Amino acid sequence: MADATESEVGVVGALWRYPVKSMMGEELPAGQVTEHGLVGDRVYGLVDGADGKIATAKNPGKWPALFAFHAAFMQPPGNSEAVPPVRVTLPDGTVLISNKPDFNHALSKALNRDVTLKAIERGQGAKAEEYWPDIEGLDHKNTVTDFELPAGTFFDCARVHLLTTTTLDRLRSFYPQGRFDAARFRPNIVVDAVGGEPGFPEQAWIGHTLAIGNDVRLSITGPCGRCVMVTLAQGVLPKDSGILRTAVQHNHGYVGVYAAVVRGGAIRHGDRVRLAHTG
Repeated sequence: MADATESEVGVVGALWRYPVKSMMGEELPAGQVTEHGLVGDRVYGLVDGADGKIATAKNPGKWPALFAFHAAFMQPPGNSEAVPPVRVTLPDGTVLISNKPDFNHALSKALNRDVTLKAIERGQGAKAEEYWPDIEGLDHKNTVTDFELPAGTFFDCARVHLLTTTTLDRLRSFYPQGRFDAARFRPNIVVDAVGGEPGFPEQAWIGHTLAIGNDVRLSITGPCGRCVMVTLAQGVLPKDSGILRTAVQHNHGYVGVYAAVVRGGAIRHGDRVRLAHTG
């Protein structure tokens, strides 16, 4: 892409990866992006021993405490298929190491369900569950539905999730008492947007390519529809159903966008983010 076909839309304000699906993750100063997304992101999941489904905070009735568990790698993950062990910190501060023989037993006891930590296997599919709260505008109300994870991943929909600070500011303007912290929405890349009017700028990126830093190119594939997860307590962020209700009322439930990786490479806090213009 030539520079003449690009316009600057912001800079990378934060990078996040989540080693274990639906646990709290790690903020990074820099990382590597491959065709599979940000290296180390959601490479582990918990398999429910009762039904074989993947544990997710999307069903808080079954998994009420997942956001109170923190996961971090013992050593930086590389680009190979093998992934390093993780350190999981329980709500009471106990630390478990995933390559220790008592890990699954101790984690099962803490979650009050029989679980096994599993690494991604390319090509293999899995199921999970989602609870739909009673909020006008959602596809379902007060019910739990099954959904398929993309084959060979522990992602819900796409490899990369981006979110702009402008979108957070816009939602906050509708619901000032809400804590619209980026961490609540679990993005991989937070873009500190520049210029433009208040609104939801990343939705205008759908169908286009973003250039990030010198290497990374992402194809923006669609909007990110939000679920009950964003209403749950996470760290210092309180439980708040108004977060999701505001997104539904003012932006069809969308907060952020999904992306596929066109070209991988290094990504860093502070990298310039440019939108490619075609035609």
